[in-house]
Amino acid sequence: MIAASPEPVAPSPPGRLASALWAGVFGAVLLWSGWRPHDVTTWALEVSPAVIAATLLAATRRRFPLTRLAYGLILAHAIVLMIGGHWTYARVPAGDWFADAFGLARNHYDRLGHLFQGFVPAIVVRELLLRRTPLRPGVWLTGLVFWVCLGFSAFYELIEWWVALLSEEAAESFLGTQGDVWDTQWDLFLCGVGAAAALLALSRIHDRALGLPLGPEPS
Repeated sequence: MIAASPEPVAPSPPGRLASALWAGVFGAVLLWSGWRPHDVTTWALEVSPAVIAATLLAATRRRFPLTRLAYGLILAHAIVLMIGGHWTYARVPAGDWFADAFGLARNHYDRLGHLFQGFVPAIVVRELLLRRTPLRPGVWLTGLVFWVCLGFSAFYELIEWWVALLSEEAAESFLGTQGDVWDTQWDLFLCGVGAAAALLALSRIHDRALGLPLGPEPS
């Protein structure tokens, strides 16, 4: 008889202190980001995914709590989005410093954003699949998570295109192409790199957080 695969252990809801700390950091960065941003419309477009995510997390904190790893990664991703929203991705000072230091022709902060767009959702999607489907750690789970992340990134590129069509004034700042004709391809590629990096680096840590065995993953 083949033993059934162990079920993941549902994490405990975050305590008041952890929740307050998460919300405090998020709220402080959001207030800073919204204080005299470079362009208000672009700011609203860039930070809206972070605000939506925070609202969903607050609504599901008790009913479907995530692992601390997932919460931490989501907060980091939200901060990246809010920093980009404050200046617009093409004007973030850290990206300019990086470009000057390495002699680059453009600000690459948007590349970091798309790397996070794969890295963070990979763990969130992995957790949802492990807890809501019969899938267990292995090739099928890893492959599905990777392609879901790429699909989400492709859909986000469509959203950017639709916004550009509707708002010509905000299009350039929101798209952040900076004259790069391969910007969309770079965005998708870096999302894939981020998803692969998260799966390679954090899968075992994630399994431990879910109470799953840490032996060799089944093929």
